[in-house]
Amino acid sequence: MGLISASRSRSPDDQCPQDACRQSSNRCSADERTLDLDDPVASAPEDSEKKQLQAHKAGPVHGSCNEKGAGTAVEALEQEKYERMRAKSEHRFKRLSWQRLAICLIVEAVALGTLSLPSAFATVGLVPGVLLTIGIGLIVIYTAHVVGAACNNSPTEVLSYVDLGERMFGRWGREVFTVMFMLIQLLASASHTLTGAIAFTSITNGATCSIVWSVVSAILLFVLALPPSFTEFAILGVIDFISLIAAVVITMIATGIQATNLPGGRSTVDWHAFPQEKPSFVQAFVAVSNIVFAYSFIMGQPTVQAELRQPNDYMKAVWAIGLTEVTIYTLTGSIIYVFVGSGVQSPALLSAGPLVSRIVFGIALPLIFISGSILVNQPARYIHQRILGETRHRWISTKTGILVWLLINAIFVAVAFLVAQAIPTFSSLLSLTSALFISSFNFIFPALIWWLLLRKGKWNDNWHNIVSTIINLFVFLLGALVLVAGTYASVVSIIGESKNGRRPFSCAPRN
Repeated sequence: MGLISASRSRSPDDQCPQDACRQSSNRCSADERTLDLDDPVASAPEDSEKKQLQAHKAGPVHGSCNEKGAGTAVEALEQEKYERMRAKSEHRFKRLSWQRLAICLIVEAVALGTLSLPSAFATVGLVPGVLLTIGIGLIVIYTAHVVGAACNNSPTEVLSYVDLGERMFGRWGREVFTVMFMLIQLLASASHTLTGAIAFTSITNGATCSIVWSVVSAILLFVLALPPSFTEFAILGVIDFISLIAAVVITMIATGIQATNLPGGRSTVDWHAFPQEKPSFVQAFVAVSNIVFAYSFIMGQPTVQAELRQPNDYMKAVWAIGLTEVTIYTLTGSIIYVFVGSGVQSPALLSAGPLVSRIVFGIALPLIFISGSILVNQPARYIHQRILGETRHRWISTKTGILVWLLINAIFVAVAFLVAQAIPTFSSLLSLTSALFISSFNFIFPALIWWLLLRKGKWNDNWHNIVSTIINLFVFLLGALVLVAGTYASVVSIIGESKNGRRPFSCAPRN
């Protein structure tokens, strides 16, 4: 009885570390219920936390308790710090409106897609080009709806397209989707590095080796990719969109004036509603793949959608970006092609004439690098989260988290630079990227997502399931066609260009 009485009357200072641990956990739960994110007192100062942690690490004071209790207390303190960091970070990251979501996705896709379309129209003709642009755009709006619905209906948190791959196919699906997600973002980032080099070469009239400009482009991509939240990116996106519209409108005006000043006026421009000479298989599928590339926003949709303040608003953003892309692409591709004719270059800004091209490329620099930076940010964010996992460093607000974030971005941009040097032609790089990966993320995977994750009942249970099955089967077959035929055409095109003197890692101007 004496021992029991002594135990019950023990002072708080004499308690074992296990008791301290339980009290620490209770305090953590209470703090979470009353935490005010705007109150500086709600978050304990870091120095105070370090002292507490050191005190716990010092081990038990009394011999009656073992070292396991002290270790548990340390874990409790770390968990408390993690939960506090999570509360503050969710307040920071979960505040994206659907308008800003649309801006982020427009930033991701519209830049290079716009620059490649007039050349695609020149290959397939005006009417087929318009029909392909509108048709693919409408299909992508549907597949974006499927991907967004899968994100919202998932029983587990979806932070990237990779998480949907894991839901469909388990662990191996996660790893396969990870490789594909990294590669598509890498090739797309390389395209922006290449475009930046083309822009600087045009502005300086080829006075400097293009490899130097590729290095400068890579550095700019790295710096602009550093903002950790898409809310901040949306601010840059407004600048990006203004740059896009200004560059496209000036190019249209300049090419229109050039066509008017021709000896016979615009009537002498060599454009056709349908191709006069049947394009080769390779030429046709490179053109189709470039149109598909223009709608490449779906690969990053789950990553950005994860920060949406109201998850059910995602379709507002999908309609906004889908209709915006269809309008811009159709007008840009058709008008510039009609003004320039079959000799239109890729990227299209090169067709505005030597002086105007230099001016327009200067205006388009924010477009090129802001759009490219979001393609670096998304895979870097995924790698960062996967490395640091469920630790307080994952929110890029500690020294360790920031250092890892910088390192990942630097490595990714460096590899993108190497890829841009290895594939020296703009159109072929876009075509290869589209055929290999965008065909899957835009068409094949959404069809599988509907079948495996969203379908309710058998495919022929009702008219809704029957119609959805037919639509998704068509989408799947379209993706498979672009994947196989587009990849073949792109590889043949790259080999042919290399034989014609366009060498990797060359100082020669690129196009």
